[in-house]
Amino acid sequence: MTGSFKPGQGYTQEDWDAVDSPELTAEELATARPFAEVFPEMAESIRRSRGRPRVETPKQQISLRLDPEVIEKFKATGKGWQSRINDVLKAAKL
Repeated sequence: MTGSFKPGQGYTQEDWDAVDSPELTAEELATARPFAEVFPEMAESIRRSRGRPRVETPKQQISLRLDPEVIEKFKATGKGWQSRINDVLKAAKL
């Protein structure tokens, strides 16, 4: 097996030495297929379960220039300061 044993990774030196994992041949590589092609249902369940759930009306990313003191005041309020800026702008009803 290529590589070297690293202690503290969840396996012992004996486990490492017992693994017989030869390199794949060119023929084996040529017949390999993508995971999603071999296991489509499992691949779809993994794809669906990752990340945040989709929202009906996602927020849009923009670039906005604000005065430094405005940013400092909102950041001083802690985590979620960008959402609080969004709330203030919605309340302004421009």
